[in-house]
Amino acid sequence: MIFGKKIKELREERGLLQRQLSAALEIDTPMYSKIERGERKAKRSQIPIMAKLFNVEEKELLTIWLADKVLDTVEDASEVKNDAIAYVQNEIKEG
Repeated sequence: MIFGKKIKELREERGLLQRQLSAALEIDTPMYSKIERGERKAKRSQIPIMAKLFNVEEKELLTIWLADKVLDTVEDASEVKNDAIAYVQNEIKEG
């Protein structure tokens, strides 16, 4: 849900309407609304479009988008999620 929260914040800061974003992303407004609420996931291909509309670095949005996916993946594994994340961090460092 962190990605949805961030794009809603960016949209509101810039005075944009959901329908403007949905048109740029070529999706309907209810679909965009679900992305902001965390009920649907944005596609990777939508990140550059959003970054341009919000005038932010694509890397920033991509990082938040990916972090949201990681959190969703480990959410149900509360007893091992910290270990799993530490393992991945180690693999990235060695990689």
